[in-house]
Amino acid sequence: MKIKKILVSQPEPNNPKSPYFDLAKKYNLKIDFKPFITIEGVSAKDFRQQKINILDFNAVIFTSKTAIDHFFRICNELRIVVPDTMKYFCITENVAFYLQKYIVYRKRKIFHGKAKFQDLIDVIIKHRDSNFLVPLSEPHNAEIPGLLDSNDINYTIGTMYRTISSNFSNINDFDYDILVFYSPSGIKSLKENFPDFVQGDIKIAAFGPTTACAVEQEGLRLDIHAPNPKAPSMTMALDDFLKDHNRNCR
Repeated sequence: MKIKKILVSQPEPNNPKSPYFDLAKKYNLKIDFKPFITIEGVSAKDFRQQKINILDFNAVIFTSKTAIDHFFRICNELRIVVPDTMKYFCITENVAFYLQKYIVYRKRKIFHGKAKFQDLIDVIIKHRDSNFLVPLSEPHNAEIPGLLDSNDINYTIGTMYRTISSNFSNINDFDYDILVFYSPSGIKSLKENFPDFVQGDIKIAAFGPTTACAVEQEGLRLDIHAPNPKAPSMTMALDDFLKDHNRNCR
């Protein structure tokens, strides 16, 4: 059967030129956007209880744009002026460029990996004398502290936001052909909202290695994975899959 309906676990794009809208038109699809998780910022008061002094650190590790937003939010609420000497280590170049929202990019020491946290570790090791702050969510991926520990990196995790599963009780017909996930928390939310979920013919797409791993750890089948050598973005991976799938359905 041809793919007709896709659920994407992200907010609907504001940009009318989003590749998702192009996909919908190209393949005559209905694409719904609904975040499987919501982000809740930790208050400045709760952050203080972690007894972390941001100015004790000379380097910050960012694993997402969300982490950047909440780091600078906390700094603003605590009236902390981040020194120009602070070093920033970002999981990808795209995340690194997002720093421009808060700092003068070209005047700062900014480093980035390629896609996986392991790539960034190789960069961090070259600066192992630094004292690293790692803004993360609660819960967070255990791989991150695990890799930092195994490489003897001096770091502290600061919980600055929480991920909470969204409520899908208002969805009567969960009749999607493809589910698209961008984080392990999205997979967790799927299982919490639909404990009796049976995948069957439903295709699951995952962006990033940790999300793909979460799919398989839950005993689900991973059908579409991005980025990959042919498709650096999820929409490109979906396009490739739909092209082959629909051809075989003729």
